[in-house]
Amino acid sequence: MSAKKNEIHFVLGSSSNRRKELLGQIGVFPDKIVKPNIEENIFNKEVPLSYVKRMAMKKMDFVQNKYPESLILTADTVVTVGRRILPKTFLREELLSYLDLLSGRRHRVITAFSISSPFFKTKVKHVTSIVKFKRLTTEEKNFYSNSNEWKGKAGGYAIQGIASRYINFLSGSYSNVVGLPLSEVYNFLVSNGYKINNEKK
Repeated sequence: MSAKKNEIHFVLGSSSNRRKELLGQIGVFPDKIVKPNIEENIFNKEVPLSYVKRMAMKKMDFVQNKYPESLILTADTVVTVGRRILPKTFLREELLSYLDLLSGRRHRVITAFSISSPFFKTKVKHVTSIVKFKRLTTEEKNFYSNSNEWKGKAGGYAIQGIASRYINFLSGSYSNVVGLPLSEVYNFLVSNGYKINNEKK
């Protein structure tokens, strides 16, 4: 990869602090972080994979309009039980309904990520992980709902937090469940010639 490509600014289009932290684990440090201002409504009968890819691309379009000459990464993560998407929630009643669905059964966590650069066309990939919660008691549901860590989280939980005590099965990428599949993102960046910096800025 030419020096010119290495010097290109890297923009992360995300409102999630977790994604910035995850990228730092693999030596990728964005020059700028932009919070995409987009509508995240779910279309009628829209399937989870179509939705999460559409959100990743909507975020990409938003950031590209502001930084067309940059290397850009955007992503979106959904938690889904069957074909039902469990969006971010701030309501305790909705959280409890999510926990009823997740309790004792497997669900999918899908992250779609989009990468764009002046040197190649925008590409979208996705990764799916399978997660299972133990069968939750009423006391456990109430305890978790009082923690408030679920607010604003897809599916109403964060695997890196208190909810980890309830998860007894995981198949696939752990970081994907947190919000970004690091191995896949790393391999994609490297395969397209992006030089990974191993020293924190």
